[in-house]
Amino acid sequence: MFDFFRSRDKAARTILTVLLGMVALSMVAYLVPSGPGGSNMPEAVIAEVCGDKITAREVQAQLQSQLKNRNFPAQMIQAYLPEFVNQFVAERASACVADEMGMKVTEEEVANSIRSMLPQVFQGGFNKELYAGFLQQQGLTIPEFEANVAKQMRLNRLRIVVMEGVVVSPSEIEEEFKRRNEKIKVDYVRFGVDKFNSQVKITPEEMQTYFNANRAGYRTPEKRSFDVLVASEDRMSAAINVDDNVLRSAYNTSGDRFRSGERVKVRHILVSTTGKSADDAKKAEGKANALLAQIKGGADFAKLAKENSEDPGSKENGGEYGWMAKGQTVPAFETTAFSLKKGELSGLVKTEYGFHIIQTLDREDAKVKPFEEVKAELATELKKQQAQSKVEAAAEQARNELVKSPGNAAAIAAKYNLAHYNVNEASSRAPIPEIGVVDEFDSAVFTAEKGKITNLVVAQGNRMAFAIVNNIVPARPAELAEVEGQVRSALSAQKGQELLTKKQKEVEDLVKQGADLKKIAQAVGVEVKASNDFTRDGTAEGIGTGTHFTELFGKEPGATIGPLQISDQIIVAKLLTKTPADMAKFAEEKEQILSNLKGRRAQERKDLFEDGIVAKLIDRGKVKINQDAIKRMLDSYRS
Repeated sequence: MFDFFRSRDKAARTILTVLLGMVALSMVAYLVPSGPGGSNMPEAVIAEVCGDKITAREVQAQLQSQLKNRNFPAQMIQAYLPEFVNQFVAERASACVADEMGMKVTEEEVANSIRSMLPQVFQGGFNKELYAGFLQQQGLTIPEFEANVAKQMRLNRLRIVVMEGVVVSPSEIEEEFKRRNEKIKVDYVRFGVDKFNSQVKITPEEMQTYFNANRAGYRTPEKRSFDVLVASEDRMSAAINVDDNVLRSAYNTSGDRFRSGERVKVRHILVSTTGKSADDAKKAEGKANALLAQIKGGADFAKLAKENSEDPGSKENGGEYGWMAKGQTVPAFETTAFSLKKGELSGLVKTEYGFHIIQTLDREDAKVKPFEEVKAELATELKKQQAQSKVEAAAEQARNELVKSPGNAAAIAAKYNLAHYNVNEASSRAPIPEIGVVDEFDSAVFTAEKGKITNLVVAQGNRMAFAIVNNIVPARPAELAEVEGQVRSALSAQKGQELLTKKQKEVEDLVKQGADLKKIAQAVGVEVKASNDFTRDGTAEGIGTGTHFTELFGKEPGATIGPLQISDQIIVAKLLTKTPADMAKFAEEKEQILSNLKGRRAQERKDLFEDGIVAKLIDRGKVKINQDAIKRMLDSYRS
């Protein structure tokens, strides 16, 4: 295989780990596993296809890769795992059939495919060491990887043969257009549990009964009392005084920091030549000359810029670029802009972007800001520099002293210019003065023993904090009085849902009796509302997506649907009008619909084809699936 690459110099020096992000073809996900999935049974065989074993390691690697890319949520892994196995088996079974049919790929074709998949390996010439090292990181040898590439290419060729016969008729395209663009409008009644909140009455006896039944779910968490000491950059800065002589010395040694260079305020019109042929560039020059002539004749520069300029960053502002200093734009543009007097217009200026018409609107000469103007800024900076070095030192000194005198937190804080707060019986993750909620600090406080001092923790705002734990109140079962609000809320939600369910049954009976929407609305205590016109895939404002009302698209006006539960609302809807698709728009959507239908049909054919292949190979004994191994893998994720 390497004979196709040896003629090139070995110049690529890219770090191996970067290569995985540079692959060009999606098949690399199939060909290169992402590393071990952390299984305790890496060599378990999940399935065997034509003598080719699919291991738990391979399946888990793909699962981890998909999780890493957030293609599905981690909590769904047990549902996705069987599908992953099925896909592996289908891939290998199809490759097996491709081999049996004698489908071949040449070494040169495989080499070209690898070159497109891993372009960084071939920059400046093929680098065999880089290539081998990359594959080694993925747990593959060169022969294994290249065999997999060849297998995938044969499989793709087989799929192309299968998909070649996908046909979509003109009538099917037209029907799909009508289905997508037909619209309906409905009258509807909508109500949710919030409608019954005012009807919910809760007695003290009910509260006690509910609490007794659910007592195990209510606990008072562990609480801790502690002193917090916080060293902050702001507090340290406020205590620092900087002498005027120091400030003036800093000003004098700042060099050009407070020197502002010459500036011009410009506007321009660009007629672009980027990516254009010589003939088109000539036309662009002619257009620019015509615009220049109009401006010289008194035309509105800003209006012409909005209508003709091809600089998206300035055209909407009438071509105004704003203030610019030297070094901010290309040389030809800069030279012209800085050579023009205030209000002066340029001729045509050619740059790599095209032809410009430039007008300098205003100018500012170079200047140096006086000391008095920057004195406060310098003082703040110098205080901050000194404070940064003092924060950690002060916090460490205060902590060391607190270790020796644990009862003197307030005095020690004052001595070292730290803030001191006494926190009494706080729960975990309760906000702490000045630092809020800091996970590391919270963990340190709630794992320390009584009387112990935590380590220093960095908090936002350039602060450092530590604490001494004074008391610990263990977690315990809660009393009703302590969780009354939670109990009332839970019981209220339960009773509200019961009222909603009762009302939903009442509405369902009214619908069966043929009651109109007005009567249903009166029974619920709401008004009948009308929706907008919406398609099957569109949105019915206020009640949900059109997919919930698919049934009504096949019925005549007057038909009723419901009660439907959509999110937390109950809906009853009556079909008001149907509007056929506007066939005048058919031509512009035709190609997209054709492409979508072909893709859908190709996927259906692929699935049927692969299902048939797997079934036949199972009958021939060439596919064996280890259900016990799959179950063990599912159990490992479950645990």
